[in-house]
Amino acid sequence: MISQQKITVGLVGFGLSGRYFHAPFLSTHPGFELRKVVTSRPDEVAAFDPSISTVTTADDLFADDSIQLVFICSPNETHFQYAKEALEHNKHVVVEKPFATTESETDQLLELAAKKGLLATAYQNRRWDSDFLTVKQLMDQNRLGDVLDYEARYDRLMPVDSRNQSWKERPGEGRGSLYNLGPHLIDQALQVFGKPQSVSAEVGMIRPNSMIEDFFTIRLGYTGKQVTLKSSLMMHQNQLRFSVHGTGGSFIKGGLDVQEEELRKNRLPNEPAFGIEPADRWGTLTANGLSEQVESLPGNYGAYYAGVHATIADGADPLVKPHEIQQIARVIALARQSSLEGRTLPF
Repeated sequence: MISQQKITVGLVGFGLSGRYFHAPFLSTHPGFELRKVVTSRPDEVAAFDPSISTVTTADDLFADDSIQLVFICSPNETHFQYAKEALEHNKHVVVEKPFATTESETDQLLELAAKKGLLATAYQNRRWDSDFLTVKQLMDQNRLGDVLDYEARYDRLMPVDSRNQSWKERPGEGRGSLYNLGPHLIDQALQVFGKPQSVSAEVGMIRPNSMIEDFFTIRLGYTGKQVTLKSSLMMHQNQLRFSVHGTGGSFIKGGLDVQEEELRKNRLPNEPAFGIEPADRWGTLTANGLSEQVESLPGNYGAYYAGVHATIADGADPLVKPHEIQQIARVIALARQSSLEGRTLPF
């Protein structure tokens, strides 16, 4: 029987992640009560839900014994310290990507959580992107045959703007596309192909005047197939998401999952038709000389939150498991090393 336990939640940060990704799901899932937010913009929290209280420091949140679960939605380099402090205050933690900025920090957090019997997990919501769910279904149904060439991309057009004061455009530990977008692409690939044999990569700056690494190409080594993950912040035509080719067919898919777009328009995930892609975003399957549009499966980030609740309230296995978080951290570390040394590295 599924527990109806209400889990009390606090957020560290109320920017894009806290406001548009987490707050809507935590507020509509009956098993969570979002009580407190650490923010310098309390008016935005009040505009979302005036019943949520605000504090100015993470310490104020961690000291609140009524909070059981904390979401870490702060700048990347703070993830480790905040997550560690939350765990030390006996709180479960969900950490935005990257889970931590090094393999050592990743291991430390997971070991501390295991020692204290708490959940520490990564926010890998894009396992429930419409496009990835569709690709995975096609592979599970063997409609592509044996996959020989898999390429996934997250590209955007974000020229450097000196007026942009976002921390994401400033140099610092764990900054840049490899840490911000890489964990999603890496996690998706590991979900369908498992642990790679090797990693090679190029990571660098491509935009004029960029202060962060804003592009990468990662090649994960597997026997009998090519797996390539790419991202650039200087792509004027940035629609391509998946190109998957196998012995039985090819699938090409463009456009980003609609859930982020809808959340930014203040739609809530319990509204009708949330997460359903319009037909003009469906991908094309080509097999036996014929092409057909494939209706995208609905995107469903809500499944992630349901999984977190089931783990804390009912003791279910976490959907994003510790060894998967460690593998993502390993790929990122090897990608950086490979790019610096110009060679392929064993996993």
